[in-house]
Amino acid sequence: MSSAIIAIAAALAVALSTVAPGIGQGKAATAAMESIARQPEAAGSIRSTLIIAMALMEALTIYGLLIGFMLVAKI
Repeated sequence: MSSAIIAIAAALAVALSTVAPGIGQGKAATAAMESIARQPEAAGSIRSTLIIAMALMEALTIYGLLIGFMLVAKI
């Protein structure tokens, strides 16, 4: 019973940590493209800010994956 609960927790950790940042990345990219379309002269600064934001969101996904691996190792 205990290993089944750990397996479900690992699956939920990986699933939630990939879905939420994926939605956030989509919204951030949409907002960045709209901003670049409105002000093309600010494209460089918008792009660099977007890359930093995407990297931070991707770090959240990697942390969730790491937690999933740690939970699976406990089985």
